[in-house]
Amino acid sequence: MNKVAVLGGTRFFGIHLVEELIRRGVEVTVATRGNSNIPFPDKVKQIVFDREDAEDFRRAFQGTSWDAVYDQICYTSQDAYTAIEVFRDKTKHYIFTSSMSVYDLGESIITEDVFDPFSYPIVMGTREDFTYQEGKRHAEAIFHQKAPFPVTSVRFPIVLGKNDYTERLTCHIDRILKKQEIYFDHPESKISFISEEEAGTFLGWLLDRPENTPFNACASGATSLRALLSLIENETGEEFLLAKEKTEDNASPYNLPESWTLSNEKAAAAGFSFSDLDNWLPHLVRDVTATRKQLL
Repeated sequence: MNKVAVLGGTRFFGIHLVEELIRRGVEVTVATRGNSNIPFPDKVKQIVFDREDAEDFRRAFQGTSWDAVYDQICYTSQDAYTAIEVFRDKTKHYIFTSSMSVYDLGESIITEDVFDPFSYPIVMGTREDFTYQEGKRHAEAIFHQKAPFPVTSVRFPIVLGKNDYTERLTCHIDRILKKQEIYFDHPESKISFISEEEAGTFLGWLLDRPENTPFNACASGATSLRALLSLIENETGEEFLLAKEKTEDNASPYNLPESWTLSNEKAAAAGFSFSDLDNWLPHLVRDVTATRKQLL
């Protein structure tokens, strides 16, 4: 039986990762600060630790060994460096949840080679030192240049689902239901998404594939922001109102001046079968809208 540690994993697609690992017959240990309930407590073990306290991190994993480690809570080069020191000689595969944010915006569909973590200059720092984008870039660079074990970096786009604690999709639905304006720089910009369920399944699929490489992971197909708003209009029965000027209150969480879409061909060629975005996005919008109508 594979023995796996999941750093984080108590909410959103992390729960689906744990569920997928259990389905695969894996012995799962979830490691967190202990502030949230762990998923499937009768089926997983728990380690309580402080990721930002290097000594506590080392203490928590002293004397352990793992077939794989999933890291859902790494945001900077310092986070990655500490993880390498903690898990040196303790794991056969490290799977890092990175982000599409390592890429700049652009009209072309983005492939993995657009950002090369194997040659990116390393700068050490914590969250206070970097933007989210640079933090993830430097974390990937540390892992792929310094780790003594194979590292797979997973570059997810925005993850959608009923359990999305960021409420970014909900924000659009609520504003349209309330007839409030939303600001977009360019509503025709296209964007990639992945569902929370598919994100968890994809991470689980990587377990036995220590290829030491980054992978994009997204549903096949992209949607324009305007098309997403049309789905919301259809379900709410209300018209989207475009704000003429941007304010702190009316700016869309999905606001993009250009398109931002991923290629998933590399992972698909390796054997993963991605969903089609058009097959589930309308259903998700319908379900979330129905819930919001009851609450507002």
